[in-house]
Amino acid sequence: METDSYPGKIDYFCHIQLTGVAQLVEHRSPKPSVGRSSRSSRASRMIAAFFLCALSRRGAAACGEFAGVVLCLPFPNGFCRFIIFFAQKTGMKADLFIPCFIDQLYPDTAVNVVRILKRAGVEVHYNPEQTCCGQPAFNSGFTNEASKLAYKFVDDFRDASAIVTPSASCAAYIRQYYARLLKDDPNRLQSFEMFKPGIFELSDFLVNILKVTSFEAEFPHRVTYHDSCSALRHYGIRDEPRLLLGHVNGLELVEMKDMEICCGFGGTFSAKFTHISTAMTAQKVENAIASGAEFIVSSEASCLMNMESYIRKQQLPIKTIHLADVIGCFKD
Repeated sequence: METDSYPGKIDYFCHIQLTGVAQLVEHRSPKPSVGRSSRSSRASRMIAAFFLCALSRRGAAACGEFAGVVLCLPFPNGFCRFIIFFAQKTGMKADLFIPCFIDQLYPDTAVNVVRILKRAGVEVHYNPEQTCCGQPAFNSGFTNEASKLAYKFVDDFRDASAIVTPSASCAAYIRQYYARLLKDDPNRLQSFEMFKPGIFELSDFLVNILKVTSFEAEFPHRVTYHDSCSALRHYGIRDEPRLLLGHVNGLELVEMKDMEICCGFGGTFSAKFTHISTAMTAQKVENAIASGAEFIVSSEASCLMNMESYIRKQQLPIKTIHLADVIGCFKD
C-alpha cells in the first residue's frame, strides 16, 4: 500500500490491509534499518502529509486555564522534579516516538496514531531526526551501540514533557534500561530521569492520562486481542487496549484460549530458534482462529508482523491489525 496516496484517498482512515507486508513470504522477520537517519522516511510521511509543526513545549505554563496530571520524581537532595501534563483548551502537548517496525513496515499505523492523538485534543510534536530506541542492539548484546542510540534518544527528546509511542515494548525498554546505558554520561542521565515519568504507551496514555476511551470509531468485525509479552509483563497494560476496543462501534471482542502466551517472536529468538518460534506462532494463530475472530489485534507491531508472516505462508483465514488502526477507524 503506497503511503503517498493518503492525501487524495477519502477512505484511507479505515483500510483493512493497513498491516499488510507483502515481502514477508517466509516465517522470518526482516531486520529494519535501525541505525540510519529517519528523516527521509519519517518526514515525508508524517510531516508533509499532516503538517506536524515543531511546537514549543515551554509555553504551557503561560496558559491561565488548564487541568493536568502532575508527576513528581524525587532526587537524592530531597527535591522533586515536577512534570506537568497540561490539558489546555487547545489540548495536551506530547512528543511522538515511532518505533522502527512501524516506521519501516507499517507507516499507516503511525499516521493513525497522529490522527488519534489529534482527535483526543493533543498537540503533537514530531522530531524527524529520531531513530531507533536501541532495543534490538541491546537484546543482542551490543551494549555500546545501544548506549549510542540511548544518547541520541535523550538528545532528541530532552525537552519533552510527554512522549507517546504505539509500542509498549519500546516504552518499557526505555524506562527500564536507559539508566544503565546512560550511567557514564551524568548530564544525559539527569535529562532522562527528568522526562522518564512522561514516557507512555499509546493506550495507557489515552485511557489513564487523557481519560479518553471512545473515538466514535467503527470497525464491524469480530476480533481477538493478543497481549504481547512486553506490554503485559514489562510495561504492565492489559485492560487499557480492551477498554478502547470495547468502545468501537460494531466491533465484537472475543478472547482466545491461552491469550497471555507468547506469539513466538521474541526479537532474535525467532531467527535463532526458528522451529520453536514457529510452533509457538502456530499455536497462537490456531487459538485465534478457534475463537471465531476475523482479526488478531495487538498494540505491538513486531508480534503482528510475526503472526502475519505465518498466516500468509499458511494462507489462513484471519488477519492482523494494530490497535491504533482499529480505533483510528473514524472520519476526520
